[in-house]
Amino acid sequence: MRVLLIDDHALFRIGLRELLERRGVQVIDAVGDCRRGIALARSTHPDVVLLDMRMPDMSGLTVLCELRAEDTRTPVVMLTTSRDEKDVVDALQCGARGYLLKDMEPDELMEALAAVARGETVVAKELTGVLAKAVQGDRSLPPARAPALAELTPREREILCHLAEGQSNKVIARNLGISDGTVKLHVKAILRKLAVHSRVEAAVIAVEQNIAPRTSNHSD
Repeated sequence: MRVLLIDDHALFRIGLRELLERRGVQVIDAVGDCRRGIALARSTHPDVVLLDMRMPDMSGLTVLCELRAEDTRTPVVMLTTSRDEKDVVDALQCGARGYLLKDMEPDELMEALAAVARGETVVAKELTGVLAKAVQGDRSLPPARAPALAELTPREREILCHLAEGQSNKVIARNLGISDGTVKLHVKAILRKLAVHSRVEAAVIAVEQNIAPRTSNHSD
C-alpha cells in the first residue's frame, strides 16, 4: 500500500511515517505544506492520502475539496484530533473516504487503511453516535429502511450492533466465536437488506433505529 501523509505537525508526521513503514506500508512522502501535498497526490496517485483536518495555511477540508474537484480517485482519509460534528459531516459530504482520530491504536489504523483500500468508508467508532445524530437531525430515514430491519436475522442484528460500535470483522468474529469469513457473509447480507453500500451507513441506521446504543463522546 502506498500512502501520502499531509500534516503540519512535524513530530506527528515523522512518527506516523516511521510507524507505517515498520508495518510494511510504503510512504510516498510526509509533508506539512498543503500545496505540495496536493501536487504530490496529483502526480503520484497514492492508494490513500492521510490528511489532517486543521492546518494553518490551508484547511484539510479545502485540500480535500480541491482533490475531489479534479476527479481524483485517490481515497482521502481525514486523520485528526477534531471530534466536531460539523467537521465529520463536512468531510464525508466533501468526499472523504474516512474520518479517523489521531489517538487511535496503531492496529486500528492499519485495519482502517486496509478497509479503505477495499473500497469501504471508515469512521472512528467513537464518532458513530455523532454521525448518527447529525444524519438524524438532517433527514429522516426513508420509510423502506425500518421494515428492512425486520428482515435481518437475530444473528445479523447482533452483528449490526457490533458494527455500530465500530468493530472490525476480526473483532466481531472473536467476540461471537465465529470465523472472519462467516462475519463477512453476514455483513454482506446486512448491507444488501438495508440497501446501503458501507458499514458506516449500516451503523448509522442501527443507532437511529435504537437497535444499538449511541456512542458517547469523550474528550481527552
